[in-house]
Amino acid sequence: MPLTPEQKAEIDAVRATPRETLRATAPGMEAQLHIAHPVLDHGFVRVVDYMGDDGAIVQAARVSYGAGTRHVSSDAGLIRYLMRHWHSTPFEMCEIKLHVKLPLFVARQWIRHRTANVNEYSARYSVLDREFYIPAPEHLAAQSTTNAQGRGDVLEGAEAARALEILKTDAARAYDSYETLLGGEQGLARELARMTLPANIYTQWYWKTDLHNLFHFLRLRADSHAQYEIRAYAETIHALVRDWVPEATRAFEDYRMGGAQLSAQALDCLRRMLAGEQITQESSGMSAREWREFCALFPPAR
Repeated sequence: MPLTPEQKAEIDAVRATPRETLRATAPGMEAQLHIAHPVLDHGFVRVVDYMGDDGAIVQAARVSYGAGTRHVSSDAGLIRYLMRHWHSTPFEMCEIKLHVKLPLFVARQWIRHRTANVNEYSARYSVLDREFYIPAPEHLAAQSTTNAQGRGDVLEGAEAARALEILKTDAARAYDSYETLLGGEQGLARELARMTLPANIYTQWYWKTDLHNLFHFLRLRADSHAQYEIRAYAETIHALVRDWVPEATRAFEDYRMGGAQLSAQALDCLRRMLAGEQITQESSGMSAREWREFCALFPPAR
């Protein structure tokens, strides 16, 4: 179940009693408030609160830079200028608070983004539910032979069935042990019993961050090279951000998600290629990996 009955009752009560406000609101985000968007098999993301909109970014920039930004033709143009030139503080004027239900191993990867305020469900205080992330068959893959932290070909047939059975059986056995440790007249303390729980059990947290750092999270975690499970959450959040700050999101998609950053060497090679010079890795001065990445962006002429 994505939401507990208590959580659903609380959300229904909040949505049934809208409040007037003098602060800036984003109509798209107002429509999304408190709605739990499903992710993976038992997870979700919902917006609990937010502050600011596209206008807040523009307002902050014009206070900071004064008349020097007035030549920018529009608010959208100013936002694109800020994104293009890597200005960060105007985007920090917008904040968002999310309620996320996610597998424990995804949470441990996610928490590496340290530029947020986080409060997680406490397994010292409460008993975790019997809910585990079990990958769909299309996401069961072998270890990549070229990427030490990536996936290779999708498992099929008996290998896929064996992997699924092990994941399900081990998760169930671990939770049975958890309940056994907690039970009896003098059960083990919750803070100790939780040691037996598997990494695919679900946890929940409130995660609050500003837009600048959220964009950094999305640039890394909504990328096609990110692990599928955290990418599923990032893509859901990305869609919500489009409803919140559409102009900033368009600029982010153009300059961060859809753009590319070039080193001085790569920029020099591009200029030489445009001038008609045949460039090889040896003449580029790049490492083999840098050259592969460069060629993926600008394949040399045959």
